[in-house]
Amino acid sequence: MIELEDLKQRAFEFINNAKSLKELDEIKIKLLGKKSEINSLMKSLKDLAPNERPIFGEKINALRNQIENKLNDVKNNLFEAEQNLCFQAEKIDITLPGVTNKIGNLHPLTIVLNDIQNIFISMGYEVIDAHDVETAYYNFDALNIPKSHPARDEQDTFYINDEQVLVTATSPMQIRVMETRKPPIKIVSPGRVYRTDEIDATHTPVFHQMEGLVVDKNITMCDLKGTLDVFAKKLIGENIKTRFRPHYFPFTEPSAEMDVTCFVCGGEGCKTCKNTGFIELLGCGMVHPKVLENVGIDPSEFSGFAFGMGIERIAMQHFGITDIRLFYENDVRFLRQF
Repeated sequence: MIELEDLKQRAFEFINNAKSLKELDEIKIKLLGKKSEINSLMKSLKDLAPNERPIFGEKINALRNQIENKLNDVKNNLFEAEQNLCFQAEKIDITLPGVTNKIGNLHPLTIVLNDIQNIFISMGYEVIDAHDVETAYYNFDALNIPKSHPARDEQDTFYINDEQVLVTATSPMQIRVMETRKPPIKIVSPGRVYRTDEIDATHTPVFHQMEGLVVDKNITMCDLKGTLDVFAKKLIGENIKTRFRPHYFPFTEPSAEMDVTCFVCGGEGCKTCKNTGFIELLGCGMVHPKVLENVGIDPSEFSGFAFGMGIERIAMQHFGITDIRLFYENDVRFLRQF
């Protein structure tokens, strides 16, 4: 009996001195495991008289239960203490400002390109992306641009070899579409174009264009002017006015430049429009009969119109940007404005 009481005191002392749950588990094994004193006492019951075994065995079981209860109490206390330490270490001050994720936004050129595409899609046009590399035939010959034309000079065009060039306009896609489809045709073709321009505030060797083509029976200059007038009003505003000036392009005849009311001064005249009240927006014209013949379309039966515009120019006018280089410098201070 004295031995059991002494064992109980020593066991409780061990348990009370535990500093962590891991240490408590080790104490439990030492007190109640196979090599523990309690287990040794249970094994020694066989040496007692038969009438003493139940009495002494009951006392040993009672001591085991007391130790287990003590272990559970201390375990709960240690668990709560460790949880509190974790909570203190991981607590968050909800009064502090949150960390916001920086979400990107569309590039201004993409914004303008999407706006233009959506306008023409609403008018029934199909969008066909242009190529970056073309043969000289599709880039020049099929578009009625002879070898003597200045645009074919190396000072204006990037040549990969004698037969391949980086596209100088997205017009080659018009030829490829007309070769593979029969009229009616209504497409717009956006893409990058390349010209050997020196980099300055208004020029860059790589920029973006959007060109359009309509081919069908009885297409006239009236259809061209009406289409582009509607486009300009949807893009810039219903109060905008358009005017067409005669021009020359090898692949259209007649050809024109379309101007729109200056959206800086509203047509009154300012530095931006050079006091004319108008700003040049795009080039256009009726598809040249020779171009139709080059793709196997009979110009006596079908006619069409084409137009092309620079995306950077429109974006600069739309957002009031004075330097084209800002589009390509990836300065987030500039890009965050859109």
